[in-house]
Amino acid sequence: MKGAVFAGDRRVELREFDDPSPGPGEVVLEIKASGMCGSDLKFYRAAPGEASKILGLGDTAAVIAGHEPCGVVAAVGPGVSEQQARVGQRVMVHHYRGCGVCPHCSTGWMQLCVDGVAEVYGATGHGAHAQYMKCPARTLVTLPDELSFETGAAISCGTGTAWGALKRLDLAGDQTIAIFGQGPVGLSATQLASAMGARVIALDVSDERLARAKAFGADVLINPNDTDPVAAIREATHGLGAHVSIDASSSSQARRQAVQCVRTWGKACFVGEGGDVTLDVSPDMLRRQVTIIGSWTFSTVGQGECATFIADRGVDVDQLFTNRWSLSQAAEAYELFDNQTSGKGVILF
Repeated sequence: MKGAVFAGDRRVELREFDDPSPGPGEVVLEIKASGMCGSDLKFYRAAPGEASKILGLGDTAAVIAGHEPCGVVAAVGPGVSEQQARVGQRVMVHHYRGCGVCPHCSTGWMQLCVDGVAEVYGATGHGAHAQYMKCPARTLVTLPDELSFETGAAISCGTGTAWGALKRLDLAGDQTIAIFGQGPVGLSATQLASAMGARVIALDVSDERLARAKAFGADVLINPNDTDPVAAIREATHGLGAHVSIDASSSSQARRQAVQCVRTWGKACFVGEGGDVTLDVSPDMLRRQVTIIGSWTFSTVGQGECATFIADRGVDVDQLFTNRWSLSQAAEAYELFDNQTSGKGVILF
């Protein structure tokens, strides 16, 4: 089979790989949709040697990209019960493999494995930018019949990550949330928070992304290039500030503003990967009793809950996708995605 590989220096290559076969406790999926995530870009942009260091692989090693897998079970290995997986089952994948038995893995948080994550699919293990993908049966999460494979791919990372952050914040329908960054994760947070009944203030430096946020349920739009965002959020909340906030941008300035914009007793959640933040601890945190939370993706249980919520509430996650591609177009797809001006892309099989 052919698989898309990040070859370094913004190059994507289609290479030949053997079709996978399942070992004990494993399954093989026939991939139907494989989402493109912003975190892919650090591998896409890296020089070949640098990419190897990020991936933790040797210089000649290559893995199939794609960590938002969704498809149908094509084969099951020895020891996989019908309760775990059956041929023809529609599934998403929790895109990490841990030891499977530690306190975190056994509760569905394999990315927090005590022994360290054994594989991150699409980064240190073969991912979903190929027709078939092998993974442990314990990493599967059922895709509700009401949802498309594209929606399942989104839930497998970006949308699921937004859900995880909202749950960490204990968002309630009578609250106002400020969401910094309206890329795929921030836009998912806007859509889900709106479906939960919350009032959403969406912030981004792109007017195009703000327009999409409005279509996804945002009540207030703020471009930080045009106004002081903290002052604007306070003005929109009777001088008090938002109840909670999310930073999905990874911008140091936005992270600081996400803390400063919440009211006394408020909570700010950092979701965007990498970078840093500088705070004036007393006025920004201590003297306003502000809680800062870090949120890294989600558990298998959370992934399933997110899918059920989306199915039950009729949330149109497919709206996230502005571009749909075939595997043969992977290089073109990432060239466009690298500009970070469009919405979310997905490779369909």
